Amino acid sequence: MILFCGDPHGEFDHIIQRVQQAKPAAVIMLGDQCMSQPFEQTFAAILGSTDIWFIHGNHDTDTVHYYDHLFTYHDRNLHGRVIEIDGLKIAGLGGIFRNQVWYPPEEPQHITKNDFMARCGKGNLWRGGLPRKHRSSIFPEDIQSFDGLKADILVTHEAPSAHPHGFQAIDKLAKSLEAKFIIHGHHHDPFNYGSQNYMNIGLRDLFELTC
Repeated sequence: MILFCGDPHGEFDHIIQRVQQAKPAAVIMLGDQCMSQPFEQTFAAILGSTDIWFIHGNHDTDTVHYYDHLFTYHDRNLHGRVIEIDGLKIAGLGGIFRNQVWYPPEEPQHITKNDFMARCGKGNLWRGGLPRKHRSSIFPEDIQSFDGLKADILVTHEAPSAHPHGFQAIDKLAKSLEAKFIIHGHHHDPFNYGSQNYMNIGLRDLFELTC
């Protein structure tokens, strides 16, 4: 069983309690963790009980603390990767579309992160790289990183086009991966798609998928 967690926004007790009760094979958090303390400290009670994975949301780059408490645990970041859990291949795409980079269906302002850094000015760089805010922006190269990969499930922060605030670019990625299901967060009031192929996990909601 895999436990999917809608945007926690700093609250994790309900996740820890569900893990202790249900003992899932893995936990996947769908962005906007907004951690007030480091990842290992936040999940100390369950780190030995289950695999914990995450994608980042737009708010995970709001502050230095949020960023450092999450992104330093990079080996559990599902963004740009396909992993296998309980026989299912799961792909992850964190972040959101932003006008300064790419807001589909408009053409992208920047294809790569290096292109953005070359144009944004040295004074706007953070720790010698992308501005912190744009470390949660989706670039076309993030999509391209999945070329040739296949997955059963695509987990994203942004929504597919069937959502009123969704994007066809998410649909296209799922199609290229041959993913049958898209599971996403970001939108706090869960949207009823009327389809088993899409699922919006709302604010701090939990969903158990039995494999």
